[in-house]
Amino acid sequence: MSSAPQPPSSIRQIWVLMATAFVDMIGFLMVLPLLPFYTERLGGSPATVGALVSAFAFAQLAVSPLWGRASDRYGRKPMILAGLICSAVAYVVFAYADSLWLLFVSRLVQGAGGGTTGVVQAYVADTFRPEERAKALGWLTAATSAGVMIGPLLGSASTYFGEHAPGFVAAGLCLLNLASAWTWLPESRPKPPKAVVGAPAPPAPRSIRGTMLEVLRHPLAPTSALIWIYAMGMMAFMAMNGILALYLGRVFGVTEKNIGWFFTYVGGISLVMRAVLLGPAVKRFGEVGVTRLGALCLVAGFAVLPFAPTLAWLALAVLFIPVGTALLFPATTALISKFAPRAETGQVMGVQQTFGGIARMAGPLWAGAVFQGIGIRYPFWISAALMLGVSFLTRQLTDDKKAAAVAPAPPALPEVKAPAREGL
Repeated sequence: MSSAPQPPSSIRQIWVLMATAFVDMIGFLMVLPLLPFYTERLGGSPATVGALVSAFAFAQLAVSPLWGRASDRYGRKPMILAGLICSAVAYVVFAYADSLWLLFVSRLVQGAGGGTTGVVQAYVADTFRPEERAKALGWLTAATSAGVMIGPLLGSASTYFGEHAPGFVAAGLCLLNLASAWTWLPESRPKPPKAVVGAPAPPAPRSIRGTMLEVLRHPLAPTSALIWIYAMGMMAFMAMNGILALYLGRVFGVTEKNIGWFFTYVGGISLVMRAVLLGPAVKRFGEVGVTRLGALCLVAGFAVLPFAPTLAWLALAVLFIPVGTALLFPATTALISKFAPRAETGQVMGVQQTFGGIARMAGPLWAGAVFQGIGIRYPFWISAALMLGVSFLTRQLTDDKKAAAVAPAPPALPEVKAPAREGL
């Protein structure tokens, strides 16, 4: 594995991308914590809140593979800009929403813009060497965590200027972000090699359907197992997100005026983890080991959160959740990028986001139904059980140092017979 420093141009690109992700996440988190309160004000139930959170994931699910494939063909930058435009439109709709159906429209349009997550991940894969990708993804998600810290506070504060203000402020930030990315974000997609007379033609990329079928047919293959780990972890995390504000309101009397402080606390922990501790953790335990640690942290966080009797105990219980997500998701995505064929990086990342989108859609739906029909603590315990299953699945992974040396995955991904070494 090369130890040469990353080229300065790559460092500049990731800083611009981090700034883009930071501002985008501020807008996203300005409106998300307010959604349950707006929904109940318009006559919606906890199950409706879950459906609204899932609407974002439904739209993201529908378009993620298309964004990824288009970025492989036309470039990463145009797709990122198009996603920002969708987000700006969604926030304007949110500002004017005076009925539940307009809230659904806002979430669907915003989800379509959020389908570019795989494109952003492919941008990192284009820019950084395989051994540097987990750290770079950690930097990127640290920027989003900083947005998680600021966005909810800004959203709660803007409600003092009227219930329409959060949507307008978020839309303005998104347009500012669009102008900045247009000006300073360079294209990262490598140019295709020039054709050589007499040389065999490169293999045609698999269809999106073919890539998705490989994940279903060979769930224990390297890329497939990682995509399942990512998706199930995302389902558990989004199930919690779908009902957390409602839970805090029922148990601790939290309202839209102070919900921002809770998200800021979680975002602050996540920021420290991803910006400071993730890189050393990857060096010490490897990407496979970091993935396993992240899954176990989420098991602990979801299991103990409902037992917290006071806000002080809640703060300690919640600590495990941002630590777990900061370890699990960047390391998993970095491992997926190592196995993806170079010409299909955007498409594979898009398929990863498709499965993640199914998880994001399903998690809030069942969490809202369980919260309303069974009990307010049961969604957390079900999420803990789901992450326990993820922990067992991580045992199928091989050591990340060995994985980094594996050649790009062929069209038929081989099934892992048994873990080669202890790691992730």
